[in-house]
Amino acid sequence: MSAAEYFRKSAELLEKIEATQGDAIRDAAQLMASSIAGDNWVYLFGSGHSVIPVLDVYPRYGSYVGYKPIMDPRLMWFNVIGPGGAPELLWLERQEGYIANFLKTYSITDKDSMVVYSHGGLNAAPIEAAQYARAKGCKVIAVTSMDNHRKAEARHSSGMKLADAADVVIDNSVPLEDSLVDVGQIEKVGAGSTLAVIVISMALVAETARVLKERGVHLTTFVSPNVEGVSPDHNLKVFEQYQLKTRRRS
Repeated sequence: MSAAEYFRKSAELLEKIEATQGDAIRDAAQLMASSIAGDNWVYLFGSGHSVIPVLDVYPRYGSYVGYKPIMDPRLMWFNVIGPGGAPELLWLERQEGYIANFLKTYSITDKDSMVVYSHGGLNAAPIEAAQYARAKGCKVIAVTSMDNHRKAEARHSSGMKLADAADVVIDNSVPLEDSLVDVGQIEKVGAGSTLAVIVISMALVAETARVLKERGVHLTTFVSPNVEGVSPDHNLKVFEQYQLKTRRRS
């Protein structure tokens, strides 16, 4: 059964990430914790389907103030074809020079860090986001497929792929074709990269929290109202803290 095959492949994928990416996740968490402890930002960037972890890290239950998602609606599809459709997005994220202009609206500094997501790691958008951040002195963590990095030809005029522009690289451990299940034709089905990057992202959130608590930093955490003992206005205060931090860094 193909569903059972997907579950099996997914379990193997998560086991591989845990077995091979622990050091990279810990290194990334140290950089991220330093940014948050210094009242700076951990920026999060992705385009196309790689915007999903950006949306999921913050705000969501179990995360905390310190993460700043960078979301460009022109690089997120909200339609299949036509305005906001995938074909236009795929064209735009490959255009060199666009991201540098977009990122000028963010005050990225050498005290910040940035997580850049891209399974392929070949398009201009993630590569140039990483390049822009590093030019500002910002530490960059790439979450990408190293199978893609090793086997695919570079498309960017710099000759770089995303992993080449990062300080820390976390391999999502997904094969370059992304899909995991063979149903008897050349195209496999059942993508693995979104599952992988969500697990990696939550591992980063958890490991960064551990480091911050060791450093004595209070985590202003967005929490489910179903948790006993949480005041009714708890999450309003979380958003207020985020707003105050945004004003300090504007």
